[in-house]
Amino acid sequence: MNGRRAAAVGAVATAAAATLTGAALTATAVSFARAVVTPRRHKPDDLEVLQVGPHRVVLSATVDTVVPGRYGVWTDGGRGHFRVGEVLESREERVTRELLGVDAGTPAPGRARWNQYYFAGDPAVALGLPHEDVLVPSDVGALPCWSLPGPVDGGSDTWAVLVHGRGATREEALRAVPVLHALGVPCLVPAYRNDADAPTVKPGLYGLGDTEWRDVEAVARYALDRGARRLLLVGWSMGGAIVLQFVARSPLAEHVTALVLDGPVVDWFDVLDHQARQAGVPVRLGRLGLQLLGHPVGRRLVGVSGPVDLRAMDWVRRAQELQLPVLLLHSDADDYVPSGPSQRLAQARPDLITYVASSTARHTKEWNVDPQGWESAVREFVTSRLEAGA
Repeated sequence: MNGRRAAAVGAVATAAAATLTGAALTATAVSFARAVVTPRRHKPDDLEVLQVGPHRVVLSATVDTVVPGRYGVWTDGGRGHFRVGEVLESREERVTRELLGVDAGTPAPGRARWNQYYFAGDPAVALGLPHEDVLVPSDVGALPCWSLPGPVDGGSDTWAVLVHGRGATREEALRAVPVLHALGVPCLVPAYRNDADAPTVKPGLYGLGDTEWRDVEAVARYALDRGARRLLLVGWSMGGAIVLQFVARSPLAEHVTALVLDGPVVDWFDVLDHQARQAGVPVRLGRLGLQLLGHPVGRRLVGVSGPVDLRAMDWVRRAQELQLPVLLLHSDADDYVPSGPSQRLAQARPDLITYVASSTARHTKEWNVDPQGWESAVREFVTSRLEAGA
């Protein structure tokens, strides 16, 4: 083989290798982006119940079971449920916690699943509060929704819409119901598109708030048609991104009096950079995946039905567009949605945002670690809004 031919062969080999490398990198970016927008419906057991006593239970030590606060544990494939509180003893492989109550089944040694919401079941089962199961019409079908009325002797004309986060269930919102109910605020707790109990919109992927806000709009319309004059929106994690899109894009936003956001996503780029690092994916490839979500052709590789505009959901950049009072609760120990963007947003708009920081709670578990403090902050904030609109 002469030198010219060898050089040509080498160039072809180099080009082929570059193509293969580029394809592999793109595949990694696509895989990362697809994981971000894919609902995780199957949640396997993630711990062991080792021993059960009259007032205590011994669990396998995991990143969840050793943290402070109050939580729940599902057993027997979700048919059983009990609640745990204070950590009484912690060793390398096991942790003993206070047993606060049994809601269903009989606790026994075996496989189980952690419940970060603490409560399990609908409002009547979990809280002993009367509610109605309603179906809210929307452009994607009927959305299941728990409707909790105000007091019989007349409640507030401000209704709350409680929006859970990515991959969560409506049970996540139950932690906010007692304090709002005590204030006389009727509550609506809806499912939204592509939840396990809600309509599936092909291809069954999340819009990260870019599409789900329309479901909140449908619930808001339902409330206004039934006597609500003002709306209080409460969102956890991606639920925060959803309600922020609602107030930015819906004509019904004029009826919103305030927002309560717990561990919210206010900058998807920051969140997904963090999650890329946790997953061992180079941040530049994670960013490529995010660019694919918004690209007319690239989004087809990921599988989303329409481009997802993450820049429109960057509220640190859009801070000056906020027009509503916000109670923002976020823990510096949040391992899923870092608190940095929330801090920067609060610093940019101290005129509107009441920021409540904490230091030990993991993602959206501020209530679990300090329920009295969380409820006190919500009570004071919501009371001020009710009085302002009286």
